[in-house]
Amino acid sequence: MHPMLVERSMDAQDLFRKLGAGAKFDFKRFGKDAERFKVIKSQKKDGSGADVLAGIDFFGTGKRDVSGCDEDFQQCQKESGEEVDEDAGVETDQPLRPTKRKRGVEAATLKICKKKKKNVKSRKQDCLAVGVQQGEAEIEGIQWTSSIDRKVHGPGGPSRGKSAPSLKKLKHLHQEKVNRIRHQNRIHVRGTDLPDPMATFEELQEEYKLDPRIIQNLQAAGFQNPTPIQMQAIPLMLHRREILACAPTGSGKTVAFCLPLLAHLRQPANRGFRAIIISPTRELASQTHRELLKLSEGLGFRVHIIDKGADAAKKYGPKSAKKFDVLVTTPNRLIFLLKQDPPTMDLSSVEWLVVDESDKLFEDGKSGFREQLATIFLACSSSHVRRALFSATFTMEVEGWCRLNLDNLVSVNIGPRNSAVDTVDQELLFVGTENGKLLAMRDLIKKGFLPPVLVFVQSIDRSRELFHELVYEGINVDVIHAERTQQQRDNVVTSFRAGKIWVLICTALLARGIDFKGVNLVINYDFPTSAVEYIHRIGRTGRAGHKGKAITFFTEDDKPLLRSIANVIKQAGCPVPDYMTGFKKMHSKLKRQLQKRPPRRTTIRTMPRFLRTKGGASRKRRKKAKASRGDGEQATS
Repeated sequence: MHPMLVERSMDAQDLFRKLGAGAKFDFKRFGKDAERFKVIKSQKKDGSGADVLAGIDFFGTGKRDVSGCDEDFQQCQKESGEEVDEDAGVETDQPLRPTKRKRGVEAATLKICKKKKKNVKSRKQDCLAVGVQQGEAEIEGIQWTSSIDRKVHGPGGPSRGKSAPSLKKLKHLHQEKVNRIRHQNRIHVRGTDLPDPMATFEELQEEYKLDPRIIQNLQAAGFQNPTPIQMQAIPLMLHRREILACAPTGSGKTVAFCLPLLAHLRQPANRGFRAIIISPTRELASQTHRELLKLSEGLGFRVHIIDKGADAAKKYGPKSAKKFDVLVTTPNRLIFLLKQDPPTMDLSSVEWLVVDESDKLFEDGKSGFREQLATIFLACSSSHVRRALFSATFTMEVEGWCRLNLDNLVSVNIGPRNSAVDTVDQELLFVGTENGKLLAMRDLIKKGFLPPVLVFVQSIDRSRELFHELVYEGINVDVIHAERTQQQRDNVVTSFRAGKIWVLICTALLARGIDFKGVNLVINYDFPTSAVEYIHRIGRTGRAGHKGKAITFFTEDDKPLLRSIANVIKQAGCPVPDYMTGFKKMHSKLKRQLQKRPPRRTTIRTMPRFLRTKGGASRKRRKKAKASRGDGEQATS
């Protein structure tokens, strides 16, 4: 060969060695290129027809010949139906100097491979052992691709050659896991920098250093695993995020905001109230107060509820020792203290302000507390205050206000918005007229029912009228409304919880948040004025996973409101006639009017009208005669 060509060939070989240092090389696919650059010698066939890999001279470090085992190893691969592994016959220019132990191993393995009586499986395993032993003396250079290697180490090859997963990939896998948990629990979250949902309460102790006594109190109260709203809302509040949370009735919202409050406060401090919980009704505030006492047992926190404004002014005023931590109250009682001159309540140390049943509190007009809430928000003047709003239903007005006034808001929603729980069997019952409602009610009593039962009417007068009609049916029935004294209301609630009252007639007063254990039946005697009110009413049953039933009476006059209620029932999976959902949608203006002023209904009374007028006339005559007798007595005296 011409000297110039030889020199160019040597340059090409040197370049190939430098470029291929530490790389993998597939000789089966690029065998011709390897022969061209003299990385391997050309293959020759012996008498048996088996291919022999002569050797490799890549780095010029020496020569080793193990072709005898290579032939049999390739034969093993052919007989087992695998591709021939061409990386076993490695030769170098200078012979390696293995120790006696290595020579003995090679001789033994060659002897094993040459035995003809062994089956294909055992020969294949022995030849694989040869490759493992020879790997001890592996030299630095090309790592050969091999079908056996891929089966031993998996598709990625040996673990030492496999690079660790990137941080981006690990984050992606973690996010997929979090998304799967949220999807399974129907958790919908909107916001930035969201913490992961928790799966167990024990995670709070590990990650957030939660006091183990709180976990013990949770378990003692019967809370073993977190509900969906607790899984996401608790980590958010522990990260001091302001949230707007919506979850179905009976889903554990009270624990979802009480537990983070206790975790933040850590221990009692004589700095005044550091957390305030606002509830729309006295009954709901009392219930929240009881839950807080259970969770904080053994921790020393001073949890208070305002009973009387005059007593509270002395107890929590400026001259007090400020030995209190958490306050649970209704808006009006707190406003009474804040409007004193000077104010008898100092809220400058408040770190958390929680509004329960926020959509009800944000309602405008007489039934709402929007102005009172604005006063309370301004009184919480600390720069570190955080606010959390919870409710079972969702209104766009509340969301709009939160996005304007809360810092980096996170919205949490469990399941579809404004939906009823699927544990309640819902039924619509047509009764014709107002008189038909009382007949249907007595028919339910006659057929038999499983107490306790809640009956909802739209006004205080109608609750009294229905009570006077049912009190003679031989059942334990009572009534609760806003015009009864606080002591009377507390006694009725206590008796109903104890099972002394079977049927409790109430207005919308108890439709918000109050938790009666084991209510089996809810009867909507008067049709609810909105889907939101309907959801809260029937949410008094089917709580915490238990089954319940709800029956709603409707007449011809309730036709405009029927479509929205029917859609809620259908969304919960209960049967609804198609004609109900096909009604024309009610205009928003009319809807607002009905919410503020429910339709007028006839009096609930079975006494004929002429008897009522006759009785009324006789009463008037008796009053007139009594008045005349009184005037005569005064004249004679």
